[in-house]
Amino acid sequence: MPEAAVLPTRKDEAWRYADTAALESLGSGALDAWQEVTLAAGEEHRQALVVGSDKAELHRYRLTLGEGTRAEWHVVIAGNASCRVEVEVRLAKGAHFEFGGVTIGGGEAVREFVTHAVHAEPEATSNQVVRSVHWNRASGNFLGSIDVVRDAQKTDAAQDFKGLLLEKGASANAVPQLEIFADDVKCAHGATVGQLDEMARYYMAARGIPPQAAKALLVRAFIADALVSLEDEAERERLLEAALASLEDASL
Repeated sequence: MPEAAVLPTRKDEAWRYADTAALESLGSGALDAWQEVTLAAGEEHRQALVVGSDKAELHRYRLTLGEGTRAEWHVVIAGNASCRVEVEVRLAKGAHFEFGGVTIGGGEAVREFVTHAVHAEPEATSNQVVRSVHWNRASGNFLGSIDVVRDAQKTDAAQDFKGLLLEKGASANAVPQLEIFADDVKCAHGATVGQLDEMARYYMAARGIPPQAAKALLVRAFIADALVSLEDEAERERLLEAALASLEDASL
């Protein structure tokens, strides 16, 4: 009789901030539900997704990028329940991976991105930008790891995370990890967490802009950074509106 699968706990590095109760509600079968994407040399692939609902969700993607390929993923995590999106990507020579993510919401939900980019061959590039906006007792997380193997010279990889907390009970966590074995590379990461710019709010109020409208404008500008690389204007607007819809439902 096969042994029952063991669910991860917060002792596991990649699950240190996760909502383990939500994972238990999904069951161990959710851990096997990987969606595979493989790009042959020279191909391009783009995804623009809105995930999250009133029930816990786990989305797992595994990308294999051939030589000279380009993959662009833009994801908004909204909804009222905890939601986790994982992306594993392996880059061949000259491939590029672009990732833009937004987590937004209130309540007590945990919304998080977990990425693992492996630069397996030379001259590949990757760029990851994540913005997190939360209130009440919600949490927005980004755990991103970049591995550069010994022969992956001329790698250029970057991660950028910024969190915006609209109430004191909310939290944001960023865990960037770099493991580099090549010596001719560019790798960078940055992470900041703060509150709304009070001077900007005062400036808008002085010009007759209502507080809620001012807040929506500031949040829109903040999260837009994660979607600026999405060239399809209609899709970019769809993702922005889906994110801001969560803000409209909040009584802040």
